[in-house]
This record gives sequence, C-alpha cells and structure tokens, in this order.
Amino acid sequence: MALLTKALIAVIAAEHLYILWVEMFAWTTTGKRIFTSIDHTLFEKTKGLAANQGLYNGFLSAGLIWSLFIGDPIWAANIAVFFLSCVVIAGSYGALTSSKSIFFKQALPALLVLLVVILIP
Repeated sequence: MALLTKALIAVIAAEHLYILWVEMFAWTTTGKRIFTSIDHTLFEKTKGLAANQGLYNGFLSAGLIWSLFIGDPIWAANIAVFFLSCVVIAGSYGALTSSKSIFFKQALPALLVLLVVILIP
C-alpha cells in the first residue's frame, strides 16, 4: 500500500483507539462532555455497556493497525478492506439507530479511505 493510504488507515485506527479510551476509561468524565444528549445520571450506570462497546472499537483499530504491518500488499489491502468495511457498517448502523452524526464522524471517513484502498493499489 502507498504511504498516503497507510496514513489514512492510521487516522481511522487512531479515531477508534480514541473511542476505545473514552468508552473504556473515561466514560464518566470525558464521555459526559462528548455525549451531551445523554442524561448525565446514566453514565455511571452504563459504564459496563460503554466499556464493552469500547472494546469492539479497539478490535476495529487493531485490525486496521495489523493491515499496516502485513508485508504482502494484496493481503494488507484485503485486511484493510475488511476492517474499514466493518467501520462503515457499524457507523452506518449507529447513524440509523442512534445519531446521524455518527455517519459523518465514523462511517464516511472510513468509506472514503476504503475507496482509496480499493482504487489506489
């Protein structure tokens, strides 16, 4: 993969590492500042749920980071396509079921990087 493609994948991976951190380790502090539409009394009660969601974001990030270290360019692209597709699907579902802004914050950037991976070998 080209350096630009790898850099774009790294940005998406970093975003999901940040989400992991917020949901697993800073849900009751930073989470309250980010998710202003959620009743603040629910953050303590939903720590476990948020941490579980954060773990899934960590898996997405791990897969994207893994793709950056695969020596075979075809396999690297295939792994990146899979994990970017997972982000697009998860972000689209989140936009449909939770907040439309999730599409623009998560799904759309991953979709654009996915197109770069597919179109620029």
